[in-house]
Amino acid sequence: MYTTEALVCGTFNRNTADRSYLLFTKEAGMLYAEARSVREERSRQRFALQDFSLVRVSLIKGKVTWKIGSIEVKKNFFMLATDKAARGSVVSLTRFLRRFYGTQEAAPALFDYIVSALECTVSTLKEREFVEKVIQAHLFLSLGYVDEKTLPACAISSSLVDVESLYSEELIKLLNVSIEKAVATSHL
Repeated sequence: MYTTEALVCGTFNRNTADRSYLLFTKEAGMLYAEARSVREERSRQRFALQDFSLVRVSLIKGKVTWKIGSIEVKKNFFMLATDKAARGSVVSLTRFLRRFYGTQEAAPALFDYIVSALECTVSTLKEREFVEKVIQAHLFLSLGYVDEKTLPACAISSSLVDVESLYSEELIKLLNVSIEKAVATSHL
């Protein structure tokens, strides 16, 4: 058993009251974990394990799958979003992560970047599309789908502070080209 931070990326109902969760963890990468009787009204874990939640979870390795032990909610990015566009960004970033990161490899730096990116996107942004493209390009770089030389400097920077101030039409075109190449390379 070990305890780690995790982002709840998806939920899947099983049996009558059980549920499986897709968790992006700091120490073990992306994994599925099961919780028994979590859909029952008396369950304490029911509200803690909602999509887009950042949690501290105890995981137990079973014969076939991981089991969820205790859980502590830190925040839910979807609930923190200031408006509809911000909620859309949270959903989009989580779907992006589910699509392109599928391994059980530890990636603490990537986990920290995802959390900071979600914290950035829940606020009101003037250039939301640009910020999302920068985040996607940085994630593709971290996952090895694009070369550092093909990306603008703003995508390589790990800091999202004041990234909106770098916005230009030319930068967004460069980011779009890099992202399209990465999607084609990924075969997903």
